[in-house]
Amino acid sequence: MSFDFTVAIPTYNGESRLPKVLERLQNQTGVTHLKWEIIVVDNNSTDNTAKVVREYQAIWHKDVSFQYFFEAEQGFPFARQRAIKEANGELIGFLDDDNLPALNWVQAAYTFAKEHPRAGAFGSRIHGTYETNPPEELKPIIFYLAIVDRGSQPLIYEPRKKGLPPGAGLVVRRNVWKQHVPSRLFLVGRAGTSFMPAGEDTEALLYIHKAGWEIWYNPAMEIEHVIPSWRLEKTYLMTLMRSIGLGRFHLRMLSLHRWQRPFAFFIYLISDLHKLIIHFTNFRKFAQGEIVAACEMERLIGTLISPFYLSKIKLINFMNRH
Repeated sequence: MSFDFTVAIPTYNGESRLPKVLERLQNQTGVTHLKWEIIVVDNNSTDNTAKVVREYQAIWHKDVSFQYFFEAEQGFPFARQRAIKEANGELIGFLDDDNLPALNWVQAAYTFAKEHPRAGAFGSRIHGTYETNPPEELKPIIFYLAIVDRGSQPLIYEPRKKGLPPGAGLVVRRNVWKQHVPSRLFLVGRAGTSFMPAGEDTEALLYIHKAGWEIWYNPAMEIEHVIPSWRLEKTYLMTLMRSIGLGRFHLRMLSLHRWQRPFAFFIYLISDLHKLIIHFTNFRKFAQGEIVAACEMERLIGTLISPFYLSKIKLINFMNRH
């Protein structure tokens, strides 16, 4: 059975967060002409996520399919890949279990896809909804928490200039993803409560971009990203930034031709070492406990050691397969 649109929600221990997301989806407007579905991919939860989904399935609109799938392999890339496999929609919109879509989100996504046929993927305008207001000093790095506001006009992402959108609130064409994104990405990011080298969203989008498809920002698709207090704490932010740095080498190499990579390795290594030395020199001037400076230090350290750390992971993976 084919659908116009699939909303896919990967979740891990989301029993307390999912209801708010599902209530927003229950009340979507402008979708009476659409044939759409919702799928929840339970990424090995240990709480009552499955029970919550069953309760909502029992009261869901009869004209909107609502399915539940269990994915035991931990990590967002595995949950999203399972969603791609199970989805029946020509378009797939990803919502994390802490993403509250505007009531016209589905309609705005579908309309944008029809108006931009070369858009292989496009991201949302994401506002932060904070349990406690972030201190002013965190503003320079708050975008790392998947907060995206690039204005009120659509724009095309250029990976080397403007980066790429996060997976939260991302819409992709199912066939484009299936044709160009590997079934297993190398980067994993956050898996449950553990961090691995991050950048899995960017890795998938780079494959789509390299295949010649456009990646867009669509401000008509608005989302509230609920940020709990613990995600503003120094320990979490420093771990996140180290994880982002560790994934950097893989993403850089993915953007280059094979013949460019050996030369780029040495250029990036020298450049990263230079940046780290400069930041370390300046870091001593900051007041002790200055969060942004400490987080930037973690990101730079992670970036510098990234090629060696990732090589170790590749070697371990190779040995495990043989």
